[in-house]
Formats: sequence, C-alpha cells, structure tokens
Amino acid sequence: MAIYEYQCAECGAAFQARRAMKDADAPITCPDCGSFQAKRGLSRFFSATSGGGNSGVSTSGGGGCASCSGHSCASCGGH
Repeated sequence: MAIYEYQCAECGAAFQARRAMKDADAPITCPDCGSFQAKRGLSRFFSATSGGGNSGVSTSGGGGCASCSGHSCASCGGH
C-alpha cells in the first residue's frame, strides 16, 4: 500500500488516499464533494541516510541513478 495525492477537478480539493499500487489511477471519490473527477498528482518525497560523510539527503529528481552504489554517477564509472 502507498499513499497517493489527488486533486478534485470539480471542487479543487486536494486529498490523500492509501491504496494498492494497482489501484493508484482507478476512479476515487472526492471526500469533499463526492465527485469521481479526482486525478492523481505527483508526490514529492524526502529520504535521509546516515554515514558516508555526505549530508545524506536526497529528494525526488535528485542526482545519481538507480544503478549507482555511490552518491553520484561519477562514482559508478559507467556514466
């Protein structure tokens, strides 16, 4: 289960819902007006780690790639 953010196209209300990944884009009822016109938005996230002499902070869209074991692509040698 994950927490997804939605915004209603009818009333503009923003809300969150805990749903299975397979249901993330399925229709959902707006808790304010009852409309089924809510659309999933993009969520930002924050992650912190300890050690390594780095600040250990990353945000969505940050540097590095999924195949890197270091803190930057320069450390994986393939990029």
